[in-house]
Amino acid sequence: MPPLKPVRWIGNSRDAVRAFPPEVRLVVGQALYEAQAGGRHRVARPLKGFGGAGVLEIVDDFDGDSYRAVYTVKIAGLVCVLHAFQKKSKKGISTPKHVMDLVRQRLAEAVQSYGIE
Repeated sequence: MPPLKPVRWIGNSRDAVRAFPPEVRLVVGQALYEAQAGGRHRVARPLKGFGGAGVLEIVDDFDGDSYRAVYTVKIAGLVCVLHAFQKKSKKGISTPKHVMDLVRQRLAEAVQSYGIE
């Protein structure tokens, strides 16, 4: 088995995941571990609007609430967690524009800091 890719946390993404309920943190942690190993967890899916599977969204619902963590594997040899949040909207399934803008901004920061694959 190849070595695990290191995880880099962009912005406040680590603190945001730490604020999730323990059950959600376990799912996010497992999904990130699988990304580090080169795989993709069943709750991770490509985030629409980023073309392909380079930016993924971990989706977990718990106790009536929905939680999201967005990461990229586009950065050479890294898993970069770009954003994590509790989805507030109960209507519509699309991710709010301000969240998508923040993900784009943090992706650009990660590419500038670490390069791209």
